[in-house]
Amino acid sequence: MKLLYITNGITGVGGLERVLAIKASYLAEILHYEICIITLNEEGIKPFYQFSPKITFRSVDVSTNKFRYFLGIRHIVKEFNPDVISVCDDGLKGFFVPLWVGGKSRIIYERHTSKEMITLGKTPNLKNRFSFMLMNIGSYFYDKFIVLTDHNKKQWKYGNVEVIPNPLPFYPDSMAKLENKRIIAVGKVSVEKGYERLAEAWKLISYKYPDWRVDIYGSVGAYSELAEEIKASAIHINPPVKDIQNEYLSSSIYVLSSRFEGFGMVLIESMACGVPCVAFDCPCGPRDIIKDGEDGFLVENGNVEQLAQQLSVLIENTLLRKQMGNNARENAQRYDINIIAHQWDSLFKSL
Repeated sequence: MKLLYITNGITGVGGLERVLAIKASYLAEILHYEICIITLNEEGIKPFYQFSPKITFRSVDVSTNKFRYFLGIRHIVKEFNPDVISVCDDGLKGFFVPLWVGGKSRIIYERHTSKEMITLGKTPNLKNRFSFMLMNIGSYFYDKFIVLTDHNKKQWKYGNVEVIPNPLPFYPDSMAKLENKRIIAVGKVSVEKGYERLAEAWKLISYKYPDWRVDIYGSVGAYSELAEEIKASAIHINPPVKDIQNEYLSSSIYVLSSRFEGFGMVLIESMACGVPCVAFDCPCGPRDIIKDGEDGFLVENGNVEQLAQQLSVLIENTLLRKQMGNNARENAQRYDINIIAHQWDSLFKSL
C-alpha cells in the first residue's frame, strides 16, 4: 500500500515528529508500506528523530511564496499516486486539503492536539470561535478523522471520527528503581506546558525536601523570561536529549503541569519506565492515560496546592511510589507499537 503523509515538519523535537518517526518507520519496515512524507522548508535538514531509510522525503519550499504549498503538494500527490493520504497539520489550512489536493486517494486527518491549542486554555473569543467553525466545516471533507483520546473525540461531533492513541517509542527491559530523589518533566518551555504552575507548587513544598530536585528537559525558544521565572524556584531546565529514556529511568516521579495536551506522550513514556505520574487533569490526555490512585495521581487542572500535595505523597511514601510505578509500567503496555500500528493498518485497509 502507498501512503503519503503531509505535515509541516519532521526536523523538530516535538511529539508529532517523534510519533511520526515511530509509526511511519514501523509501517515501512514491518508492514512493508511504501511511504512518502511531505514537509515544508526542510530540504537538506536532518530530522531530530530517526526515520526508516525506506521512507521517501519531499520538501516544499514556501518561504517566499505561500501558494507553493498548494501547487507543490498537489504535484507530489500526482507523482506518488498514494492509496491513502494522511494530513498531520494542526493549522487551519490542513482542514481544507481535500478540496484542492486532487487525485483519487482516500484522505484522513490526524489531529495531534486539542482545540484548546488555539485559545491557550482560555475562553474562546470571537476570532477563535470563527476558527472553530472553520475547523468543524473542514473536518467533514475527510474520509476519516483520527483523534488521540476519548476526550478529544467529544470535541468533534460527527460520525467518521475514530480514536487511535500514540504508540510507545520504547519499553525498556528494566524499570526505574525510584530511589533517586528527582522529579522530571519533559517538553518545551511554553505557556501551554504550565511550568510556572509547577514552580508555584514546588515553592510550597521544596523547603521540606532539600535533597530532592526537579528537572525539566525542553527547549526554551522565545520564552527566556518564563524560563528565568521557573529557574527562580530552584527548578533546573535542561536542553532536549534524544535518549530521554535514560532520564526517566533515573527519576522517581513524573509531573505534568500542562494547561492542555494533545495526548501526553511523556506520560506513557515515563510509565513504560515504571515512573508514576502526577498530572493536572487538563484536556486532553491525562484522564485517558492515568488511572487515578493506581498508577499515578490526577489533579484538578490549575489546583497548584493539590499538585504540591500529591507530589508530597509520592516523595514521602516510597512503598506507594514503587507500587504505582509497577502498575504504571504494566498499564503502559496497551500503547505498544505492535498494537497501535495494526490499528492504523486496519484503518488504511478499510478505506
